[in-house]
Amino acid sequence: MTRVFIGGSRRIGRLTADVRRRLDAIIAQYLPVLVGDANGADKAVQQYLHSRAYERVEVFCSGGRCRNNLGAWPVRAVPVEGRRRGFGFYAAKDKVMAEEATVGLMIWDGASIGTLMNMLRLLRQQKKVAVYVSPIGAFEDLHRETDLDALVSHHAPELRERLERESYTEQRAAESRRQASLI
Repeated sequence: MTRVFIGGSRRIGRLTADVRRRLDAIIAQYLPVLVGDANGADKAVQQYLHSRAYERVEVFCSGGRCRNNLGAWPVRAVPVEGRRRGFGFYAAKDKVMAEEATVGLMIWDGASIGTLMNMLRLLRQQKKVAVYVSPIGAFEDLHRETDLDALVSHHAPELRERLERESYTEQRAAESRRQASLI
C-alpha cells in the first residue's frame, strides 16, 4: 500500500493551490500520510489535513514530545540518542518516515538542507519524490539521485556541498552503528 511521507521547509508557512490540489488527491485516494511535527511546511500540511477532517495521518516527532499535532492524530515518538536539539536530533524522525513511506511529497524553499536530505533518503531507497519547488512555483518529479543533482544545480553552489557533507556524515554514523552491532 502507498504511504506518503510529506515534509518540507520550515520557512514555508502557507500552501499554494498546487500543493493543496496534491493533498486533495492524496485524500481522495485515502492514502496514509506520514508527517513531521515542525513549524513551517509540516504545520501547514497538518492545518490543511485537519481542515479537511482527514484521519489517515501519523505525526512523527523526535524524542518524546511533538511540537505540533493539530489533528490530535496518532503520534510516533522516535527515540534519539545524544543531543536533544540540532539537525541530527530532528533528522531521526525523518529517517524513519523515509524508511516507512513508499513515496514522498516535499515542499522545498530552494534552500532547506533538511528537505533535500529527505528527498535523498527516499531516492536512495528507490522511492519516487514529487517536490514542489517554491522559488519556481512548480512541481518536479524525482526518480533517482541524478534528478536531485539536477535540481540542486539550479540553486546556490554551496547547497550541493552541504548536502554532500550531511549525507556523508549520516552514512558514516549508520556504518558505525552497524559495526558496533556486530561486536
